Amino acid sequence: MSVSFSHLHVHSEFSLLDGLSKISRLIERTKQYGQKALALTDHGAMYGAIEFYKKAIKEEIKPIIGCEVYVSADSRLDKKRQDAFHLLLLSLDNKGYENLMKIITVGQTEGFYYRPRVDKEVLSKYHQGLAVTTACPQGRVQRLLLSEGYQKAMKELQELEQIFGSENTFIELQRHPFDQYAKNDQVPDPIKKDLIRFGQESREAEEGLIKLSRELGLPLIATNDVHYVAREDAQAQDAIVCIQTGKLILDTNRLRFIDSPDFYLKSTEEMENVFIDLPEALNNTSLIADRVDISITLGAWFFPKIELPEDKTPGETLKEMAYQGARKIYQQQFDQIKDRLDYELSVIDQKGYSPYFLLYADLISQITKQGIYSNTRGSAAGSLVSYCCGITTVDPIRFNLPFERFLNPFRPSPPDIDLDVSDDRREDVINYLKDKYGQEKVAQICTFGTMKAKAAVRDVGRVLGMPYSQPDRIAKMIPLGGQGFPMTIKKAISLSHEFKKAFEAEPETQKLIDLAQKIEGNVRHLSVHAAAVVVSPDPLTKYTPLQLEPGGGKKIITQYEMHACEDVGLIKLDILGLRNLAILANSIKLVKKIKSLNIEIKDIPLDDQKTFEILSHGETFGVFQLSGTGMTRYLVDLKPERINDIMAMVALYRPGPMSFIPEYINRKHHPEKVEYFDPRMAEFLDQSYGIITYQDDVLYIAINLAGYTWEDADKFRKAIGKKIPEEMEKQHTKFVDGCVEKGMARERAEELFKQIETFAAYGFNKAHAASYGMVAYWTAYVKANYPVEFMTALLSAESGNTDKLTEAIAECEKLGIKVLPPDINESLTDFTIVPLKAEDQLPSGRAKDEGKAIR
Repeated sequence: MSVSFSHLHVHSEFSLLDGLSKISRLIERTKQYGQKALALTDHGAMYGAIEFYKKAIKEEIKPIIGCEVYVSADSRLDKKRQDAFHLLLLSLDNKGYENLMKIITVGQTEGFYYRPRVDKEVLSKYHQGLAVTTACPQGRVQRLLLSEGYQKAMKELQELEQIFGSENTFIELQRHPFDQYAKNDQVPDPIKKDLIRFGQESREAEEGLIKLSRELGLPLIATNDVHYVAREDAQAQDAIVCIQTGKLILDTNRLRFIDSPDFYLKSTEEMENVFIDLPEALNNTSLIADRVDISITLGAWFFPKIELPEDKTPGETLKEMAYQGARKIYQQQFDQIKDRLDYELSVIDQKGYSPYFLLYADLISQITKQGIYSNTRGSAAGSLVSYCCGITTVDPIRFNLPFERFLNPFRPSPPDIDLDVSDDRREDVINYLKDKYGQEKVAQICTFGTMKAKAAVRDVGRVLGMPYSQPDRIAKMIPLGGQGFPMTIKKAISLSHEFKKAFEAEPETQKLIDLAQKIEGNVRHLSVHAAAVVVSPDPLTKYTPLQLEPGGGKKIITQYEMHACEDVGLIKLDILGLRNLAILANSIKLVKKIKSLNIEIKDIPLDDQKTFEILSHGETFGVFQLSGTGMTRYLVDLKPERINDIMAMVALYRPGPMSFIPEYINRKHHPEKVEYFDPRMAEFLDQSYGIITYQDDVLYIAINLAGYTWEDADKFRKAIGKKIPEEMEKQHTKFVDGCVEKGMARERAEELFKQIETFAAYGFNKAHAASYGMVAYWTAYVKANYPVEFMTALLSAESGNTDKLTEAIAECEKLGIKVLPPDINESLTDFTIVPLKAEDQLPSGRAKDEGKAIR
């Protein structure tokens, strides 16, 4: 009789520094084995659930979403004992999937004590739609069999059966050949004793489990507690466990998997050989798999409830808001921009994104009323609707910013508005969202740090017991990666002769690098995303499990990372704290307090001569995006006279485009030298003296010179930017042929493609450069016109950083601003502006603001 089997107890890399397996490899191997289903059951979390679900469905493997949870013997709220027994939960349907997310959330937010623990109260409340198994040897039933006897174990199992039902309660068996490995003469005696003990305990526990199965009529299932994909991965998995525990591979007194390298994803035949006497335990795994029926909605958007005027749709409300703003901004020119405004509104509404814009418009309006400074970055400034609704600060008409770079009608991906706010008020922004939409509907998003090439080499060197200098020497041979193109060990071997030579000539180094390659790219730790926040129409546990931020903090974060949150339909807001906005806001508060002047950011003139003068003189310290030796030198040479020059420098001062800066400066000072590779480029390169400066220039070139549509131009930009070889070759042919068809000589078309290829991987989009250029100009304006207030705010912002504080005080000295030492009678928490006493006066002519000093 043939056996049917599915792995139901499987750990991926999302069992952090315990599981090694990449989800894609697990699914690939499952498919090779002809197994129809696969479970993912990471420890105490569901970090990889959506990636697993998507990839399994794509490969026609049935995904079973589960978790090996930690269960307290008593109450999850008891924080005195470190008891955390294992229990395996499997979602059978959508209700079970939602309940599993709730169980995980409770364990992480209420029961965390060394481990995220739940208890029977939680399991009873959220049992529906879940199957339960007794899990691994660390399960409560197994531990009771070995410590307190059969009757106590039976009572525990009966309680589980009462909670989940007999049809959903399973007894799990695992068989690992500990005895066999104990016979190896190479194994040290302490480890040999452990292996013999493990073997004895396993046999004793199994005997009790089988007896319980027969007595209670509960089915057996066979699993292999998978922690890595193939047997040869055992050493790499052992290495990451050592990284987690701070131990050496050679240590004997530690958690060790390597002594029984059997925890891999076995074929059905291998499992059949292990459980040849219990075929029903194998078949029962497939019977569970057959019962699983989960369908997670992906790709839809679930907006929080947006307050709308009576009888108005989101689209109508957005149009009314945009029209009102446009008439106020453009006045007599409204008719000239109306067509573009209507076009954007129609695209936004057809795609169903109107609530997204209304949400941002409300958020920015409200935080502005609270005195919180904000500015968008990225491509959002290309939207006229965003500008008219007060979301963005840059006029897309004036600066010729394309809407399609932000929201391409032909691109399925949603719009993404990235918001910068004063870093000292970011929590206030998030609290506004929580107050408006509900505490349980707003959370920050998690992110994962992975083992990069250099770190993997150093980590492996440490667990191998090498002196620090040895792996450090090897790690330093690995070249740095480019932006968006991280360096890998494999790539480093091909690029660095020194690294390759060490790898080939030094056996110890070869062992180090081989092992590092196996763990490279794996998840190493969890952290909080610097910007991303999600807002939901329902409690978030309907869409994602939640937990407390790592490190003992109190913030609630999602267990799904950014892309998974978007996949399940959560609205993601990018809210990044920016110190320069805090400095700007606090500078302007001081101006109001000291000089009784009200400065509105949006009313700052963009042609202020003082501002351009300080930049031309190199007084860039503290100016957003424009400080630093290299940038300052270029600004002195450029002598900017318009905001466009600042935006261009923000875009060009990067690897790749930086080589165009000298020519940009030359053409700025010698207009007669401005020339265009093709006369048709004058229409969109006139603001940058004929030089390709922004990603948008590449799009315009593809559309106007090679006949691309916006949809094709966007694909062209991505292919060139990401340097995908196959796609690059296709685009190369398409671009050159398109240019030729539109009248360009083939040799010239080839030359133009090479120019674009060099630029595209590092280019800024123009809207991003314009947004950042605007903040750069604002900070320069305040420094130029109100230097004492600006430097006071800057000193306060940097007060926790001794090096930056020292630099700031030196800058004050250069500017002729007196910084007084602390005074127990006068000093406050932050730096303040105080009257300058006669004995502290600077020589006449040096002071920027006569009679004032900073303390």
